[in-house]
Parts: sequence; structure tokens; C-alpha cells
Amino acid sequence: MTQLVLEQALNGLQFGLMLFLLAAGLTLVFGIMDCINLAHGSLYMVGAYFVAAAAQAADSFWLGLGAGIAGTAVLGLLLELSLFRQLYRRDHLSQVLATFALILIANESVRLIWGPAPLMLNPPESLAGPVEIAGFFYPAYRLVIIGVGLVVAALLYLLVAKSRVGMWVRAGAANREMTEALGINVRGLFTAVFVFGAALCALAGGLLGPLLAVQVGMGESVLILAFVVIIIGGIGSIRGALVGALIVGTVDTLGRALLPTLLRATLPADAAATLGPALASILIYLLMAAILFFKPQGLFPARA
Repeated sequence: MTQLVLEQALNGLQFGLMLFLLAAGLTLVFGIMDCINLAHGSLYMVGAYFVAAAAQAADSFWLGLGAGIAGTAVLGLLLELSLFRQLYRRDHLSQVLATFALILIANESVRLIWGPAPLMLNPPESLAGPVEIAGFFYPAYRLVIIGVGLVVAALLYLLVAKSRVGMWVRAGAANREMTEALGINVRGLFTAVFVFGAALCALAGGLLGPLLAVQVGMGESVLILAFVVIIIGGIGSIRGALVGALIVGTVDTLGRALLPTLLRATLPADAAATLGPALASILIYLLMAAILFFKPQGLFPARA
């Protein structure tokens, strides 16, 4: 039982860090630029397809990952210049409708280009085996994902909270007119933030591709979790996105693994098999409701 808990805790950490890569770009666009981007999950899906296609063409996972991130960043740049600059000045309803249309366009475009069947993406051969940790074996590739997630989280925090560029972005979000009067190109900064968020989506999609199916519509379910993360952590807060992602990833993974087992000790096997997955699937939403009851602005609101 102890080994199961440790293994699932590491799985939760890995899943939470990948959620953070998605939620970080989403919370910057939503909290700093005041734009609701429902198509953020579509960038994750398109990024995964770019990585899988490039990896198959180059016969190298790492080359495919780099090419997929670059391709998704270019796509994010084109979307920001052509569409999102117009949406920043519109109300949230217009943003929701426009980005929902982007979801449908992205899904059909991917189906048209790559077909309806899932795309295969294999991890590097050097990371295909397990490594021993504290007496049990754990996949080496998942450990690499955890390491990459931690490094990106640290760099992103330093960039947003400690660097001059991060200070300009925060100033532009707080008072755009005054920041532009001081000579800062706020429009260019917002474009860079959007492109950076798209690149993080591709990084998450490429790293999770070997673990999950690269398929049409894969962005919708993870988008819901990303919104839960930023609501729990606080909209616009990188620290909140990290803490919220780790909470959601750990609770979701441990809940799905342990709840059915715990319920079997008190309920009949059939009832436990039915009730366990159902409770596990709503656990993070109950957690979100409980946190918002005590902290309506999230755990670490950006403008606290």
C-alpha cells in the first residue's frame, strides 16, 4: 500500500506540473490581458500533433519536441496578431464565442490533416525503462517530466516576479495607458506573453504525448482542469497556478487510485466499483468549491 501511495504521489506531481505549464499561459492571458481564451486547450492539442508529426519525420523525440514548440509558438503569434488583438477590446461574451469557434476549427483542421485516428508518439529509447527509487521502480521518462516541470516553474517565476520584463508586463496589466506613456510597448509585451503561453502548451502536449493518446479533442478535458487550477490558485498568479496545479494533480491522481480501494473496505464490491470512480471524478470540483468558500479570490490572488 505504501508503494502504491508513493507511486501515485509521483504520478500526481508529474500530472500537476504538466497542468501548471497549461495553466501558467492561461492565467497570464486571463489575469493580465483580461481575455478568456477557451482555445488554450486547442493549442495544447495542436502542439502535441506538431511534436508527434515532427518526431516521426525526424526520427527523434527531442528534435520533434523542439520543432513542435517552435511551430506552436508561430501559430500563437499568428492567432494573436490576427484575432486576439481584436478580442482584447471586446467583452467576455465575445471572447468566449470567438475562442469556442476556434476550438471547433482546430478540431476539424487536425482531423482533416492527420485523420481521425490517434497519432503515435514514443518516448526516447534512453528513457523507456524504469529507475529504482526508495525500493520501487518508477518510469524514467516520468521523472524527466517532473524535472522539466520544476525547472520551467522556477524560470517562469523568476521571469514574471523578478525580471524587468515581468515588471513591465505587470505594469501594463495594472495601467496600460501610463505604462505606454513611459515608453513601454505594451502591445508587443502582450503578444510575447501569448506566444510564450502557446509554447508552454506545446511543451506540455509534447511531454504528455507518449503517456496519453495524441488525438482530436484532447484539449477540451485538460482545459477544464486548467481553469480549475487558476481559479483555485488565483487568476493572474504564477505562484497560485503552481500551487493549484500541484493540488489538483495530486488530489485527482490519488483519488482515482485510492478511493475505489478504500470504498471496498466498507461497501460491497459492485457498489465500490461504481461509486469510487464517480467520487474521484468530482473530488477536485468539491475541493475547488471548499477553497472558494473560504478564499473567494483563490489561494494567491495576483492583486491581493
